[in-house]
Amino acid sequence: MGDRLKDKVAIVTGAGSIGPGIGNGKATSILYAREGAKLVLVDHNQDAAAETKNIIDSEGGECITFQADVTQSKECENIMAKSFQKYSRIDILHNNVGIEIPGGVEDMSEEDWDKTMAVNLKSMFLTCKYAVPYMVAQGSGSIINISSINAIRNLPYITIAYSASKAGAIAFTREVAMQYASKGIRVNAILPGMMNTPMVVAALTDAFGGDVEEMMKTRDVMCPTGRQGEPWDVASLSVFLASDEAKYITGAALVVDGGLTCMVKPF
Repeated sequence: MGDRLKDKVAIVTGAGSIGPGIGNGKATSILYAREGAKLVLVDHNQDAAAETKNIIDSEGGECITFQADVTQSKECENIMAKSFQKYSRIDILHNNVGIEIPGGVEDMSEEDWDKTMAVNLKSMFLTCKYAVPYMVAQGSGSIINISSINAIRNLPYITIAYSASKAGAIAFTREVAMQYASKGIRVNAILPGMMNTPMVVAALTDAFGGDVEEMMKTRDVMCPTGRQGEPWDVASLSVFLASDEAKYITGAALVVDGGLTCMVKPF
């Protein structure tokens, strides 16, 4: 256990994992707790949030779970109110919740487009809308939004709604960062590259004929390092951005991709 986030209160949306294993939200929640933060673990799946809580509890951390649909205004307002009621502060808002539905312009349904935008982008707007007043009142706060390298480059499989929503997350991050920089609130985005997470398995396995092992081998080869990243890679950067060590960093879009976006011809 460390103390880089000692006495800070962190709200993590998408704090559970969509399937077996550890995703970005779960890993980040665990590292936040290990660094001394008190956690509010938000997920639409109560059991998934409980799994994360069990790990944090077993390590001596402090956290509560909160079941909510972050695409709904009232529920986001309630998350912030209840969190403040419990801990009297909101220092960190970590927007991790997201979905990926593969498809292009012709084959993606309007319903899947709207759902992706609501979960991946509208949720950030709503959580920030209700968290920011608490941060303004206390004169400080760190907001971390999870985007993706899909926001800035195409990958071999087309995920048009996901890419558009993640590009929107970068612009959203920039605008909120500029609006509240003078209020002591920092807002940054993280752009993960190819990561080995439960969400990737759930979202893209069908594109590889259901062969998870083959999918992972293919994705590993695409990376300059010869392997995909791990959720802990995103979590480690998140801890830094949430901490006072990053006190002069705001409005940034930071890539965590093992050099993938540096390649001239990646595929």
